[in-house]
Amino acid sequence: MSPRPSGRRGGWALALRLARRDALRSRGRSLLTLVMITLPVAAVSIADTVYATADISGVEVVERRLGGAQALVDAGYGGGSTVYQMPDPDDGMAVESRSGRRAETDALTLGEVEGVLGGRPATTLAQGSVSYETEIGVGDAQVLETDLTGPLAAGLVELTSGRWPTSTDEVLVNADLLERGPGEVLTLRDGTELQVVGTAESGTYTSYARAFALPGTFGLGEPRQWLVGGDPVTWEQVLALNRVGASVVSRAVLADPPPDSELPVEVQWGQSLLSGPALTILLLIVVMVLIEVVLLAGPAFAVGARRQARTLALVAAAGGTPAQARRVVLASGVVLGLVAAALGVVVGLVLAVALMPAAQHFSGQRFGPYDVVPTHLAAVAAFGLVSAVLAAAVPAWLASRQDVVAVLGGRRGDPKPSRRSPLLGLVLMAAGVAGATYGGSQGTSGGGEVPIAVSAIVCVLAMILLVPVVVAAIARLSRRLPLPLRFAARDAARHRTRTVPAVAAVAATVAGVVALGIAVTSDEAQNREGYTATLPEDAGSITDYRRRPDLDAMAVRVREVAPDVVVEPVRGIPDSGRGWSEITFTGPDGERVLGGWNSTFGSSTLVADSMPDAVTGLDRQQREDADAILAAGGVVVFADRAVEAEQTLVRQRVRAGGERRTTRVTAPAVFVVTDQTYPSAQGVMSTAVAEELGAEVADVGLYLPGPLSGADARSIDEAVSGESQASSFYVERGYQTDDETMIAQLVLGGLGAVLMIGGTLTATFLALSDARPDLATLSAVGATPRTRRAVAASYALVVGFVGAVLGALVGAVPGIAITYPLTGPYDYGAGPIGPSHYLDVPWLLVLGVVVGLPLLTATLVGATARSRLPLTARLD
Repeated sequence: MSPRPSGRRGGWALALRLARRDALRSRGRSLLTLVMITLPVAAVSIADTVYATADISGVEVVERRLGGAQALVDAGYGGGSTVYQMPDPDDGMAVESRSGRRAETDALTLGEVEGVLGGRPATTLAQGSVSYETEIGVGDAQVLETDLTGPLAAGLVELTSGRWPTSTDEVLVNADLLERGPGEVLTLRDGTELQVVGTAESGTYTSYARAFALPGTFGLGEPRQWLVGGDPVTWEQVLALNRVGASVVSRAVLADPPPDSELPVEVQWGQSLLSGPALTILLLIVVMVLIEVVLLAGPAFAVGARRQARTLALVAAAGGTPAQARRVVLASGVVLGLVAAALGVVVGLVLAVALMPAAQHFSGQRFGPYDVVPTHLAAVAAFGLVSAVLAAAVPAWLASRQDVVAVLGGRRGDPKPSRRSPLLGLVLMAAGVAGATYGGSQGTSGGGEVPIAVSAIVCVLAMILLVPVVVAAIARLSRRLPLPLRFAARDAARHRTRTVPAVAAVAATVAGVVALGIAVTSDEAQNREGYTATLPEDAGSITDYRRRPDLDAMAVRVREVAPDVVVEPVRGIPDSGRGWSEITFTGPDGERVLGGWNSTFGSSTLVADSMPDAVTGLDRQQREDADAILAAGGVVVFADRAVEAEQTLVRQRVRAGGERRTTRVTAPAVFVVTDQTYPSAQGVMSTAVAEELGAEVADVGLYLPGPLSGADARSIDEAVSGESQASSFYVERGYQTDDETMIAQLVLGGLGAVLMIGGTLTATFLALSDARPDLATLSAVGATPRTRRAVAASYALVVGFVGAVLGALVGAVPGIAITYPLTGPYDYGAGPIGPSHYLDVPWLLVLGVVVGLPLLTATLVGATARSRLPLTARLD
């Protein structure tokens, strides 16, 4: 018979048995705890598995990149170059010429490559892009030329229908290109017609229109890449090819890369995946997530410790030590943490398989085989276990300090709150605000992001220590509130171990949402402020940059594809054409009055006898003044400052062939101060001034007043491209928020809602379960079922609203601070230009999480809470 374990080991064995029995006995509470820990573990497991599957490199993609070859040699860097590369050149590469700069000429030949590798089978590989004709105009496609049926290229392209090309008159297209309607013949921009003999897909890419053919089909020029077979290409051979100006992807090197010590020093920077600040930020994010999980799971362990209070008091009365009492509660964290960690990893792996097709849809590169990184998942599981143990730590400490006599007498034995914790919280809050202020003061010079991130963590920790004081203050101020709210506020203060982590969890969530929300919307405000509309909204412009553009033919083509669209010619002085021409407008001091401008129609100076509608940035009075001065034979000059003058000196310098001339004309002028960073032109002159100047005036573009629909814009774009590859078609849609910004805001709102509602509901139902004796007493003295539901809703409102307000205040500290380095001006030597920062608080998001979500949660709780309870004896 084996001896019983003794000492610390035996104490833990007993504690674990008690924890297992308690978990099975209190299934509802255990399930809530498991959900709180399992969900983040599963979410991280899904993200890690999907990322590992999508992150294909090295041997995972060797067949896609090399086909059946031993290596891919790229000699397009010039024979006078030296290449320094990582084992996989996609991970890092540097090129320099013997003269100290990159050479673009004298590229290697296949014979020179064979001089290094020896004689071996090889086939050319060429990649590029071509333009092809559509029913409306011209489209672009990525193309690949190689011996598609040869053994060296096997695996690069997958034939999905039809047959392989057998001559340079035939081509394969992918599904994306086929949808664009080339038909049975693909006609290139130069008129070359290629017979479409089937469809195929790239082994690597899933996006863009693509075509595949034999070498020479698309005329991509001299080959500079080769697939080579034969014996494996060693690292020494790779270095030898690097020395003569070629990079190499070797099957053997990818499978067995050299040690870091053998890498060229020029690319050893490529080994560092994370910089110091980036790693610090990543660690801080992990800490913040850990704090959030601990706070979400904390109320369940607090209620569990309260349920075990009598058992722990009996242990203490029988001679048990405080350490043994702590062990019993901590063991609950160990048991539930182990189960939640294992369950979360398994659920994550299963859901990752189900979500993989959806993730692939958003990637332009094919995923690799299903990839699981055991060390990553072990770390994720350890994260779940640690979070559970930490969530049980505070209840365990309080349970070990309870009043044994009071508990055995049927009263609460909670120790008195410490006065040191709030003081420490105030000190930490002051330190957090100071750190955020310091980080913000660094501006865009760098180095401020890490102090701000650290300060965010410090502020959250300070807030956790201050929550008990806030909850107690709410309870004291609740005397004038209705009974349900007064009952909930005082009960929350009485059960601090259950309330504090719940309120802190909500506050931490809201703090993160508010901080990131301020950062995202402020960055968006900076982008919006810096945007300059070059045309009226939904209007379009067409510019042709050929030396002799045929805008009349362009206008006819536009009217053919979009008959309802108005086309107006815009006249101006071409900036280029037969030569070079420059127009300058000066103020009374002889200096330019505008720092920068656009040339929306290929000319910075337009010619008209009334202000063209295409020119933006003028109010009604400015446009009337401009029309008057142009009709009188004058000039309209845009300025970025006020100019007190009624005329301007117009100077034109021309350099065309052997002609060199400078002409000056003084003309009446109106100076229009514009707030646009880059107005669409520097000025507009009347026909009379242009004639006096002797300037060449021509149609410089076409103006389409609009409004242009999306369908018309697409048709016009293809038609214009078909007329001239040197043309440009632009539609002014105003400032458009990036998809990434919209997604970030939706994710912030959605994630905040899930965490807030989940945390509040969990804490509320645990509180209602713990408060059954009190609620039963209310029923016994005549409280109606409606009062019971109102009390339940009030629990949720107190936890959610108090936490949300605290979180919004705390989150504003790093949120405002981060706007300085994120949106501040850069100093390029002449001093920073622009405001110190942009601040845009997403009030709708803040009101949603601070007011809307607590009310929603309270409504849900009030609607689902039980209205009647059996009478329960109350001992305290």
